Amino acid sequence: MSHDDCIFCKIIAGEIPSAKVYEDEHVFAFLDISQVSKGHTLVIPKQHARNIYDTPADIASELFARVPKIANAIKVAYQPDGLNILVNNEAPADQSVFHLHIHLLPKYENAEGYSSNWITHQDEYTADDLQNIAKDISEKIN
Repeated sequence: MSHDDCIFCKIIAGEIPSAKVYEDEHVFAFLDISQVSKGHTLVIPKQHARNIYDTPADIASELFARVPKIANAIKVAYQPDGLNILVNNEAPADQSVFHLHIHLLPKYENAEGYSSNWITHQDEYTADDLQNIAKDISEKIN
């Protein structure tokens, strides 16, 4: 997909309307139209990056640095009981718009929207297995 076809790039450019929450030279934040929960906000880099795999460190730094500021604004505005921060990367992980975006999902007492009640597999891994997995990953960090 070219950047010209990216819906989020069009939102940043003002070609498609959005409910803007925050903007500066590096970052744009707006309400997700799905509103999984009240205040569900997307935080995106202005520079197009497909997902976290394709994001240069300087862009990631600017992007993630804004998350606490915006999350705290949601907290003050709506007093959620908690907040999930979610990034989906590639279609198998439910990424549907291929421009990196961070979901800020306020959680309220009622059980609306997103849930992180994962099925765990901790009984399937020994301490040695975990050490080997950690080693495999750490050896690939540049």
